[in-house]
Amino acid sequence: MHRVWRRLLGLCDKTALERVEFDEDDGVVVAHVRPKSKWTRRCGRCGRRSPRHDHGDGRRWWRGLDLGTVKVFLEADAPRVKCRRHGVTVVQVPWARHKARQTRQLEDTVAWLATHCSKTAVTALLRITWRTVGAIITRVVAEIDGQVDRLEGLTRVGIDEISYKRGHRYITVVVDHDTGRLVWAGKGRDKATLGSFFDLLGEQRSAEITHVSADAADWIATVVAERCPNAVRCADPFHVVAWATDALDEVRRQAWNEARGAVGQRTAPRAKGMARSLKHARYALWKNPENLTDRQREKLAWIAKTDPRLHRAYLLKEGLRLAFVLKGEAGLEALDRWVSWARRCRIPAFVQLQRKIVKHRDAIHASLIHGLNQGLIESCNTKIRVLTRVAFGFKSHEALIALAMLTLGGYRPDLPHHQAA
Repeated sequence: MHRVWRRLLGLCDKTALERVEFDEDDGVVVAHVRPKSKWTRRCGRCGRRSPRHDHGDGRRWWRGLDLGTVKVFLEADAPRVKCRRHGVTVVQVPWARHKARQTRQLEDTVAWLATHCSKTAVTALLRITWRTVGAIITRVVAEIDGQVDRLEGLTRVGIDEISYKRGHRYITVVVDHDTGRLVWAGKGRDKATLGSFFDLLGEQRSAEITHVSADAADWIATVVAERCPNAVRCADPFHVVAWATDALDEVRRQAWNEARGAVGQRTAPRAKGMARSLKHARYALWKNPENLTDRQREKLAWIAKTDPRLHRAYLLKEGLRLAFVLKGEAGLEALDRWVSWARRCRIPAFVQLQRKIVKHRDAIHASLIHGLNQGLIESCNTKIRVLTRVAFGFKSHEALIALAMLTLGGYRPDLPHHQAA
């Protein structure tokens, strides 16, 4: 029977089971345990044998996995030891992590469920609060970080920021292009935030980074230039083409406002219909030619006849996109021709855009040559946005970052019975 209880409670070889009883008042199973002699008086933070300091808070309970519908608790003494490195701290116990009030089995189950289920499912199934889930995930990720080096072997990385909360709350993320893993995330989107990543990476490993993909944010470019002297910075093609799309939309709005003004002045009999048509031309102008519907193609043909300036802006947008479709030397030649065309197009929005592209020409050229983009990073950001919905209720950014690292960092925990197998 003793062996059966050990298997049911998931106790490891380092733990001695004294007795098991059922608490009639609380309706819970309480297992009295202790560490075996070889594993007693160890520092809860580093695991070193240390002299006993005092009794601590006496006996303590740890919540375990339920047995059916009955809650399970482990009860044991929790004395304190005096570690030469960490000072006075609670003794290490084999069945739980440091500062945890739940067993390892329960915490590993919570961490696995948090990467697969919603908040409601985790809290309802395990009968714990969502704040407890956040604390458990943080501890599990901290343990993983102590066992593996996420930053080892980095050569090509992508950097981006993502909003996780209202009020301009951002986190900066770094993704490894070679493995597709999220390797680091930190609160904020400024030089200091990104600098903390390179501080953690170290000067030697920073020098080993060969490529960095990012948008054209100055705070990223400045830090990368300072901390990664050997890295080639690649501008994201999607963001560059988005600049052209914004310039095109500015021209479209201007044309629409001019047509709407003509309606008010009653100087153009057909101005009202033209304003209405321009208002509904946005998607025809935005979409790639290969994705246009027949009706949208007709709309573009109508724009070419009625508003040559807007149609020229559309062709400029498509010309810039073509450079990234061609890539390589052909893309570089197409980009140079586009800059010359945009410089003399007499459309202020695109004249200003070509100045911006010339400013970031080196990074754009690197993207055309090396073919590096932010697609992987944007995919990671989309998954983090989903996690912000799943993690709704977390009171700190640390818990969200821990959940993102647990889900996207490449080291997801297994369920306890998978670990045993």
